[in-house]
This record gives sequence, C-alpha cells and structure tokens, in this order.
Amino acid sequence: MDSHIAMEIDDPNTTVLIDKSIKEPERLPVTVSKPIPYTFDLGNLLCNDANPLPSKPTEDHLKTTARDCAQALINQLLTTCPIRSHGSDGVLLTLPPCTTPLPREKPVPAAKEATTWEKFAKKKGIQDKKRGEGKMVYDEEKGDWVPKWGYKGKNKDGEGDWIVEVDEKKEEELAGKGDGSTVRGEGRRDRMENVRRNERKQRANERKGRKNGSIG
Repeated sequence: MDSHIAMEIDDPNTTVLIDKSIKEPERLPVTVSKPIPYTFDLGNLLCNDANPLPSKPTEDHLKTTARDCAQALINQLLTTCPIRSHGSDGVLLTLPPCTTPLPREKPVPAAKEATTWEKFAKKKGIQDKKRGEGKMVYDEEKGDWVPKWGYKGKNKDGEGDWIVEVDEKKEEELAGKGDGSTVRGEGRRDRMENVRRNERKQRANERKGRKNGSIG
C-alpha cells in the first residue's frame, strides 16, 4: 500500500506528496509528579530533584529527568510569580529573592590601607560626615544658604566687595614688602596658599599610602 497521499495547494495544477509514515512528535504532559517533591529557588531559577537516579542511567533517562525538572520549574514560575504586561517589552515575570547562597566568582578584595587622615580621625574619635552633609552654610547678610567653598563660596567673602576695611598696621607691613601687595588681594592669596598646602599634603599622603601598600 502506498504510504504517500496527494494534497492540492493554492495552485490547482500542483500537488505535494506527504509521507504518512512520519509521525508527529508526541506531546508530553505539562504536569510532573515525582515520589519526592521538587524544591525550588525561583530567584536563581533553580529546581532541586532529590529523586535517585539508576546506577547506570541511559541518555534517554537523563533527558527525561532534565525535561521534567524544567517543566516543573516553569509551572512553579507561572503559578507563584507576579506576571504583568509591559507594552512593547511583552510579558514580564517578577522573580522572588534568592534563597540559595552562591559562591563568589572572585576572592574577597583585601582591606584598603587607612589614610593618614583616617588614622588620625580614628585616634581622635572624629566621625565622618555623610556625603553631601555640611556643604552649605547660612549667610546672615544675604539671608540665604550658600556653599562653604567653591563658586560663590562663603570662604570668598569680601573678595568681591567694592570697599573693604583697611587694617593700617597690616597695610604698612604689606607696603614694606615692595611687591604691590594690598589688603584686598592678601585674602585671596591666603586662600589660594591654603589650597596649595592642602594639595601638597594630599599628594604626600597618597605617596605614603602607596609606599605602605607596596611594602605590605
């Protein structure tokens, strides 16, 4: 008996032969039942199967076991996790927190050597301020909060004033230098010198920290 049949398609003059001996793939059940129930860690997409395997499992048996685990994991995700539609991104599923601790990929980084300031602050009991805290100060004259440092900072008070109070004694000292120094410019020079002094100390601390790290 011929195992082929003819089927017409859009073109009435064309026929296609279909082999009846080729079977459609068997549809496996979506429900999985095991003597020992599965346990799950949905946050890690993990399914634990405690059911023992034969002493010499075949390749088909291993494939079936893996397929059952995957099907059980999918069933658990679809029945316990929130599912929502998100426009063009399609359907999204929210995973719960992980419950299985996983090992680190890389070793724990070594502790960083404390800087000179950190050692001093620890010795004196000085607490570090939170990032961003204490950067503003209230200016009584302006009636507003202004930065402590930087552009329009409080540390630049008096530099932009069109008139400044003159200390006669200090004015005489500056005049004796013979370099054209004035009271108005002296404040800015002092501030810039403080900045440079702090930068030199910072570079020295960094060199000291690198040296200590290389020795350790």
